[in-house]
Amino acid sequence: MNIIKWLWRLVWKTAMWFLIISVGLTVLYRFVPVPITPLMVIRVFEQAFDSEKEVRLRKDWVSFSQISKNAPQAVFASEDQKFLDHNGFDMDAMKKAWENNKKGKRIKGASTITQQTVKNVFLWPSRSYLRKGLEAYFTVLVELIWPKERIMEVYLNVIEMGEGIYGIEAASQEFFQKPAAKLSRNQAALIAAVLPNPRRWSPARPTSYILGRQAWILRQMNNLTPIGMGI
Repeated sequence: MNIIKWLWRLVWKTAMWFLIISVGLTVLYRFVPVPITPLMVIRVFEQAFDSEKEVRLRKDWVSFSQISKNAPQAVFASEDQKFLDHNGFDMDAMKKAWENNKKGKRIKGASTITQQTVKNVFLWPSRSYLRKGLEAYFTVLVELIWPKERIMEVYLNVIEMGEGIYGIEAASQEFFQKPAAKLSRNQAALIAAVLPNPRRWSPARPTSYILGRQAWILRQMNNLTPIGMGI
């Protein structure tokens, strides 16, 4: 009986501390730049134990006002065209992904920009049910506490954009030798085009496939409401 009570207290205390820490971090990151993410740490360890790679971590946080309006518009067009309207979950995309997966087709994700931000800031890369459950929890928290502008700002600053490259400023400097504030439409669309697999593709050496994605993204950017700086 004592063991059951002890276990119950342990579970209850763990749940309470998790709630306090998770809400506290979400509130903190509403105002403070995210210093490092779990994915960055994982990549550094992967590089350290791979003799063919150098340890590399490039990241430069910039405020939303220091990012060219072309960058949020490009990822808005390529990654999540319902970003301004949903509450963190694209239910239509999730339904389509579920149906495709049931048919045995290649697994497709349905992650919104909010979910991708959550995965980068708070979680680790995995397909486990635990990770998906935590992702849903943090997505609700972030949508409740952060405005859309902050979600986009954090996303553009933490997302992996190349081998050891994180965020739009580091990517802009690496691939185009200019600050993110001066990215052109074509350059922003190129960066967005490689996001599905930034360690495989590079904006500096675009393949025909990436150039095709860039052209599609540019067309979508023209068709969508300008996201600009007033999200």
